[in-house]
Amino acid sequence: MPTPRLRLYNTLTRTKEDFVPIDADNVRMYVCGPTVYDYAHIGNARPVIVFDVLYRLLRHLYGEKHVAYVRNITDVDDKINARAAERGISIRELTEETNRIFQADVKALGCLEPTVQPRATEHIAEMIAIIERLIAGGHAYAADGHVLFSVPSMPDYGRLSRRPLDEMIAGARVDVAPYKKGDMDFVLWKPSADSEPGWESPWGRGRPGWHIECSAMSWRHLGETFDIHGGGIDLVFPHHENEIAQSRCCFDTPVMANVWMHNGFLQVEGEKMSKSAGNFVTIHELLHSEKFGGQLWSGPVLRLAMLRTHYRQPIDFTSKALEDARKKLDAWMRAARLALDGEAAAPEPSDDLVAALADDLNTHSALTSLDRLFNTTGDGQSDAHRQLGADLVFLGLASRSELKKPHAGFVSVDVDKVQALIDARLAARAAKNWAESDRLRDELVAMSITLKDNKDGTTTWEVKR
Repeated sequence: MPTPRLRLYNTLTRTKEDFVPIDADNVRMYVCGPTVYDYAHIGNARPVIVFDVLYRLLRHLYGEKHVAYVRNITDVDDKINARAAERGISIRELTEETNRIFQADVKALGCLEPTVQPRATEHIAEMIAIIERLIAGGHAYAADGHVLFSVPSMPDYGRLSRRPLDEMIAGARVDVAPYKKGDMDFVLWKPSADSEPGWESPWGRGRPGWHIECSAMSWRHLGETFDIHGGGIDLVFPHHENEIAQSRCCFDTPVMANVWMHNGFLQVEGEKMSKSAGNFVTIHELLHSEKFGGQLWSGPVLRLAMLRTHYRQPIDFTSKALEDARKKLDAWMRAARLALDGEAAAPEPSDDLVAALADDLNTHSALTSLDRLFNTTGDGQSDAHRQLGADLVFLGLASRSELKKPHAGFVSVDVDKVQALIDARLAARAAKNWAESDRLRDELVAMSITLKDNKDGTTTWEVKR
């Protein structure tokens, strides 16, 4: 089967288009990453998983060495300052800890590591350079220690979000200040107090605004224009709109990225997720506690639950959806393991899987192709089930090493070792050594052991089939 053409929905044009890279030997994608002040919530997991699938597809179509994927880390932000002060720790300590947890969580979700994960604080020089060029070009102005982008200087501002003028003005008025010349002007640089992080600049000691960070990091690692920019639908305005304004006006280019892709909103059990509603769920909690649905959830199950809905559609994240995903994945894994019987999975993803993903990442259709493979033959050796294993690997739902493990129905359990680990975990919990407790629990989970902590302080366990 010939390589399918890749078609992607472009938020900028509101159409699905054939993807034609600027340079097929250097396909470039930028995705907005986390602001590392707290655990990432499950809504943050959706773009991480969606664009990981796209990254895998691009590598398959163009070659691993010909695709660059940049996902930034925002480590300078007022939320970070406030959280560090609240906890009584340094900003660096907070961002290092939170980023470490984020990296472990997304790895558990089956995501490949991006080509580059730049930190905002390591790109201050690039931010200052862009701001200076914007001032020189009449697109920005300094006022009262701040530097602001002049939105009227860009005639087609708003082209991405296509919001009515009054809505954009209302959104921009979050930054109300007497030094703003226009209601929609936004901050590029602001002064820092002695207690706040800051860097020397032509406008005094200060720190960057939120939007300038991504313009600087994408420029540094991908160039003035690149192929794909992605993120959640909530970032279209003002963040992505303002990125476009900064980058285009700085470099005098017609676009910042040729294709803009956005995943839909996520709600939890039919409601908008919020701490006040009591349904705020983090990736870490889903992986390491029984807060949601009364059980732990594995990374592959969370990933499959996300992929069953098309990335542009809203998704309702429910415990039932997770349970359905778990049952589905267990069945697929059993079939793939039985068919392999020590042999390798097929080396490449199936044509049906690639064709589905090439149609604007139609993961629903892609998963239907896995069901067809699953239903093709019965137990025993099966080319279809070997292909099922390869497709699971391609989608990040399994690793080749996991497929070589014995079928869950034949897992042998060292009862003494399990009990010893449980006893050690209980001792760690009693000593409030939560890191050691988590490590021991993860070791048990890796052995296919599901734990249930009881109110009387004891723990029961079972083999997760």
